[in-house]
Amino acid sequence: MDEQLPLGEQEIADIRLHSAQATPGPWKSHVEGRDHMSGSDFIRTGGEDIYLTGATKADHDFIACARQDIPRLISEIERLRELHSKQHS
Repeated sequence: MDEQLPLGEQEIADIRLHSAQATPGPWKSHVEGRDHMSGSDFIRTGGEDIYLTGATKADHDFIACARQDIPRLISEIERLRELHSKQHS
């Protein structure tokens, strides 16, 4: 994996916007054989369900969890940056 530069303020704002524009959460992965006994694997969004072709169970779980995880991660980044800024001013 290439070394990443720190996220800039605009990148964080863009990620927050993408998250805000997505169907509200929570999203939940439903995998046949694990979460239900027959039918297709899908992600329940509260709006239209999402069906992925060729996705693994881990892919389903990752995408569904990202809807909840990304806003929390952005908030944590902002909290830590504010704390860092206060400590170094």
